[in-house]
Amino acid sequence: MKSKALLLVDIDQLLTMRSTANGPRRGASLSELGIIPAAAVLCLGGKIVSVGATKDALRDPWLKKNRKKIVEIDCAGRVVVPGFVDSHTHPVFTHARLVDFEKRISGASYEQIAEAGGGIRASIDGVREASKGTLTRKVFSTLADAARHGTTTVEAKSGYGLSLESELKSLEAIRSAAREWPGAVVATFLGAHAVPPEYRGRSQEYVDLVCNEMMPVVAKRKLARFTDVFCESGAFSSSEAIQIFTTAEKFGLAVRAHVGQLSETRLGPLLRFQPASLDHMDRVNDADLPALARSNTVATFVPGANYFLGLARYPNARRFIESGVAVALATDYNPGSSPTISMAMAMSLACTHMKMSPAEAIAAATINGAWALRLADRKGSVEAGKDADLAVFDVSDYGEIPYWFGGNRCAMTILNGVPSTRLPL
Repeated sequence: MKSKALLLVDIDQLLTMRSTANGPRRGASLSELGIIPAAAVLCLGGKIVSVGATKDALRDPWLKKNRKKIVEIDCAGRVVVPGFVDSHTHPVFTHARLVDFEKRISGASYEQIAEAGGGIRASIDGVREASKGTLTRKVFSTLADAARHGTTTVEAKSGYGLSLESELKSLEAIRSAAREWPGAVVATFLGAHAVPPEYRGRSQEYVDLVCNEMMPVVAKRKLARFTDVFCESGAFSSSEAIQIFTTAEKFGLAVRAHVGQLSETRLGPLLRFQPASLDHMDRVNDADLPALARSNTVATFVPGANYFLGLARYPNARRFIESGVAVALATDYNPGSSPTISMAMAMSLACTHMKMSPAEAIAAATINGAWALRLADRKGSVEAGKDADLAVFDVSDYGEIPYWFGGNRCAMTILNGVPSTRLPL
């Protein structure tokens, strides 16, 4: 997986996402894509070293001298964007949840789905019974699939083990898979994903287990960068989330949370911990938007979940954007509510159901996704000094990326300077 010296030429539209903004994109800046026509990008040692016009690149004396040592990629007038940053995924599971899918179609409730052998319990049993090797192969397969769709950076959560042994096994599987994949993986400890069956009715006891037994080991072994919590009715309360955040802070883990998917949670108490991202955000009180806008916390939308669950309501993206909140998009890849790894599909849903423009959707899927993972110094834009993460799309205009939904127009992905298998251009 060694990076190569690469020169991409004849790019019809290069979306650099360059900005002078000191922080994530907000408001009108979401639409500033920094497009360079007839562009070229030079990458050396896994980094971007030069961005500009193809005609200027080909005249460069150094490039003329060293051209035989460089792999030249003719983009043939296509569109190149920064590699997508998928800042919310749950890749550690073993099986599809077809029982959930079919029962939900027939109108079954969550309780009826669980009684039929579906629901999160099915995923918990699968992870607890699986070997670390099995989980590693599953995670790696997901990462490889993501790369084929233009994603170069993935946040990967645990959260289907819900016991000390299985959560550690899940995080170790993420680490093992990440070592074999040329892209970047950010691990998140989601021990507080749900109250496991053996702790039903005793959520506080389980939160104590997460804080006192799981998190110290996760931190000691450096298995995760973030701690996450599903703050929701039927899962964990705001006070339990605060306990988890307080413990994470003690152990040097940054925080993020699932919030407002099914019910409203006031954000003020959580914002005091400066979370990198608050995700879902379907139901947010208007009074919380000014504080959210003043922070660098990113509101990450995952419309794939709304689509797959057949929900009529999607997050009101325009309300957030017009309030000055930084927004990102992610897939929420998981077996129960969003089994898609396609960031382009998430972007399409954001455009059609949340009324984001194609430009806003691309910014939310790249540079703001990088801010949601605190990686914006390395990821999310095409600039000299940043990691060589690029996606070539077989389209003539960037607006076609969310336009052609349900397919894959990504022709090539470059991950830290490593080209993926090239599809026919």
